[in-house]
Amino acid sequence: MDEIGSDVAWKSEKALMGLTSPDFRNSSEVFVRLASLEDSSQISAIYNNEVLNTTSTFDLRPRTKNSQDKWIQNHQGVYPANVVIVNLGENNGIVAGFGALSPFRDRPGYSTTCENSIYVDSRFRGKQIGSLLLVDLIERAKLHGFHSMIARISGNNEASIKLHKKHGFELVGTEKEVGRKFGKWLDVTIYQLIV
Repeated sequence: MDEIGSDVAWKSEKALMGLTSPDFRNSSEVFVRLASLEDSSQISAIYNNEVLNTTSTFDLRPRTKNSQDKWIQNHQGVYPANVVIVNLGENNGIVAGFGALSPFRDRPGYSTTCENSIYVDSRFRGKQIGSLLLVDLIERAKLHGFHSMIARISGNNEASIKLHKKHGFELVGTEKEVGRKFGKWLDVTIYQLIV
């Protein structure tokens, strides 16, 4: 259990509410915890799928093991990374998704604002994994004294927009055609939550 304790660790009955896959009904445990280096290969597999196949990240190069390990090491303390673990009989469980808090900007006046990111393994989409991650990140943002959370979402990522709106984020702006991937210009919508 991490420093926040049982408030952010969901055992099977509570976590399984709304999880509709037959695989989940037979699972012994679903929980959120801080990411560790042991999760590195599963996190990079999820992220690299997004890099290569979607516009949910504007990253164009897959992460190497080295860069993924550094990313996890940089997301400790005030800007943590979390994972949802689904135990389906495997020894250590499956990383079904991951998220993180990151600095919003590097100038000191922005230190009370953080940015969040969430990525869900394509096999676990539509099963509330994103909600588990986001609720945990909101609680961690409060714990660390943040006043505002920002989500910068590719304009066509309806699942992420729906997720953030469900948890109280409001649309505060759109950056038009600021990204380019797969030969297309992409907007970024900005959602905000006062925590």
